[in-house]
Amino acid sequence: QVQLVESGGGLVQPGGSLRLSCAASRSIFSIIRMGWYRQAPGKQRELVATIANGGTANYADSVKGRFTISRDNAMNTVYLQMGALKPEDTAVYYCNAVPSYVPWGQGTQVTVSS
Repeated sequence: QVQLVESGGGLVQPGGSLRLSCAASRSIFSIIRMGWYRQAPGKQRELVATIANGGTANYADSVKGRFTISRDNAMNTVYLQMGALKPEDTAVYYCNAVPSYVPWGQGTQVTVSS
């Protein structure tokens, strides 16, 4: 069973940028679609970005134009480049397959605040 470890979160001011990484314990080549999810306090977990093995990416309307997802199958890693961050982006961010059948990692906290 693949294990996922997210990193790269932190405290950033509104308008700032962060790059999140998701390292898998084994090859993710067989996982057709990978995604980044987030869960804000008191809210359900939501899917914000997905990327297929061929590179096709899709985004939630709330992050479109600000976030970029990418994957490096050779490094078993998925990235999320986040820009123009807003306070409403504050959440714990997770990566997983789409749909999410891999055990969840611990996530990485992103806090956008001045």
